Amino acid sequence: MNERLTPDELRTLFLFEALADDQLAHLAEAGRVETRQAGTAVYQEGEPATCFFVLLHGTVAMSRRIHGDDVEVSRTEQRGVYGGATQAYMGDRADQTYLNTLSAITDAEFFVLPAETIGDCVREWFPMAMHLLEGLFLGMRAHQTIIGERERLLALGSLSAGLTHELNNPAAAAVRATAALRGRVAGMRQKLAMIADGRLDGRQLHDLVELQDEAVKRAASAPELSPLAASDAEDAIADWLDERDIVGAWDLAPTLVAGGIDAEWLGQISGAVGEDNLEAAVRWLCYTIDTELLMGEIDDAVTRISGLVAAAKQYSQLDRAPYQTVDVHDLLDATLTMLHAKMPEGVRKVKEYDRSLPQISAYAAELNQVWTNLIDNALSAMGGSGTLSVRTFRKDDRIVVEIGDTGPGIPPEIRPRIFEPFFTTKPVGEGTGLGLDISYRIVVNKHHGDIRVESEPGDTRFQVYLPIEQGA
Repeated sequence: MNERLTPDELRTLFLFEALADDQLAHLAEAGRVETRQAGTAVYQEGEPATCFFVLLHGTVAMSRRIHGDDVEVSRTEQRGVYGGATQAYMGDRADQTYLNTLSAITDAEFFVLPAETIGDCVREWFPMAMHLLEGLFLGMRAHQTIIGERERLLALGSLSAGLTHELNNPAAAAVRATAALRGRVAGMRQKLAMIADGRLDGRQLHDLVELQDEAVKRAASAPELSPLAASDAEDAIADWLDERDIVGAWDLAPTLVAGGIDAEWLGQISGAVGEDNLEAAVRWLCYTIDTELLMGEIDDAVTRISGLVAAAKQYSQLDRAPYQTVDVHDLLDATLTMLHAKMPEGVRKVKEYDRSLPQISAYAAELNQVWTNLIDNALSAMGGSGTLSVRTFRKDDRIVVEIGDTGPGIPPEIRPRIFEPFFTTKPVGEGTGLGLDISYRIVVNKHHGDIRVESEPGDTRFQVYLPIEQGA
């Protein structure tokens, strides 16, 4: 049978010294004395919180598991210190697990109360204190939820504005190209009527159509010239057109050069239709090339819009199951696309992906939120110039996603606090201090992974560890 303490012995512990005799008697009856040998754990962080421990003698150490490492936060031999089920008074309104690990450094003796007993006693004996504690605990949790939702909405608004801006550019380009294309097609119909009104025989018209087909192929594969090379090519074509008295040579030359046409190729037109019909034929072919180039612009613009929409769907995981098998590179690329408008011109983006990494099971939309928070923090830290690096690699049985920046770094004195709720180094109104806290909970609590940070001036790297197999 476990040894018990008398009410008078309990009164010598500072936690119980102000209790009434009947209260002390109740605790003495409910509690028991237990010993733990040196080097053993009294309780483990994360396990169900079933007991409340009060140190009678010996030395104990309290530790927390932070970013994959067990970090000792205190060590004491003070009689009467306590730990364990310290939130038992909240009942089922709080997660009843041990918030830390308590280890016996030397042989230690404890007065141990069941969690239900200490919880009932606090609620019944100290009703005013209970109201204050409930208000503090539940109020803080509610505030954290509200501010977390607000931060998500702010991030969503920023991303939506960026996406709208990104979509507007190709959409406007497609509208402009379509309007210009309508005019070019009308002009091409007019010139076709002029060259096909009987002045060209069947053979000449057939040759001209063949030249049109070749011009289309040239336009589709035309190399991009440097400004100097393009200017020289335009001068050569303009001179060739001027020598043949074709009006508006300087207006036609840029289109012909953009379509990969040179003076030598133009000579084939004269041979096909004759000098009398040369200008009409050149203009008709110029309209053809211009039309092909405009259709290329429209195709590029629509492809860009389609890519942005696909990235948005990948980022939001629209119409997809919350938990699914994903490639982290697809998620990273979608996030980078969504954040493109927020990247200053002075920031260089470097991607180093290990494409051999396997797919993993994950909450994809929530991982995208992690990447968003880490990348946004990196961009903010660099202040408009530097290098953003996104790297993936494998370490043992985990995938590692590393987000790096070349900002000033995180001072050593605040590094242990960066994952705390509401802690932020940003000015008032610019940060809620929940971005990294949310990221930590998504990675550690939901994916059983880890987040670590290495930082020095000019090189800060956040590393997200995700298990390849569930339970790994």
